[in-house]
Amino acid sequence: MKFRRHLPRPVDWLAWFRRNPTLQREGPEIRRALKNLAIFLGAAAIGYLVAALFLFRAPIFAQSSTVPRVIGLPVDSARAVLKRAELNGREGEKVPHPSALPGRVIWQDPPADVVVTSGTTVDLSLSGGPQKVLIPDVAGYDEATARLLIQSAGLTATTETAQTAAPKGVVVNSRPPAGSALNPGRPVVLVVSAGAPTITVPNVMGLTLEEAKAKIDSVGLRTGTSLMRSTTDAVPGTVIDQRPPGGTLGAPGTAVDLVIARKVQ
Repeated sequence: MKFRRHLPRPVDWLAWFRRNPTLQREGPEIRRALKNLAIFLGAAAIGYLVAALFLFRAPIFAQSSTVPRVIGLPVDSARAVLKRAELNGREGEKVPHPSALPGRVIWQDPPADVVVTSGTTVDLSLSGGPQKVLIPDVAGYDEATARLLIQSAGLTATTETAQTAAPKGVVVNSRPPAGSALNPGRPVVLVVSAGAPTITVPNVMGLTLEEAKAKIDSVGLRTGTSLMRSTTDAVPGTVIDQRPPGGTLGAPGTAVDLVIARKVQ
């Protein structure tokens, strides 16, 4: 037994058109409209091809790229990574950051893993490093209060003394001076007054080193550096020069530097 595959009879559109008098009357207009539509579509396609290939050089089918993550990289490395992904990197403003090193990327736009058209520019925000701290004005405060103010600003404090007319223990200035900007944690030297010069420096010329030290210490001063100098005009082992000289005024604890005669060989 044979089975025949029955298919529907094809529609004879030409016969159907001939049997329809309305379509026969409007046929020229329809053909004219279809012809105009075909001309318009063809002109539009040709115009797009001319603009894409000659005027704007745009590819007919744009390629796409996935934006890589470049946060945390130095700006040069970030540009290189984006270039390999057929993207461009544009450096933006530098923003203070508490931990990122200066010049590192801390933000990108578009973000990572976004699919964009190849050649898209990715804006990169860079770290400007930690925000600098202004040194507070601590002149006139006692040492403890000044140190607390410096530490509260996020800096560290060290001290040194100086002979001034200010009362003993009072901060007279700082190095760097007040108003300077430093990175957090940087040291600031507090210059603390040792008091007004009220002690007469004794004259220890001609004394031995031990005798000079005892005399200096007895008046509330201290012995500083001791240097040896060859000379034939003094007894070896005796003081031949001192700074500050005898008879001048010094603050308590002022160092007196001595030069000791050395026998000429």
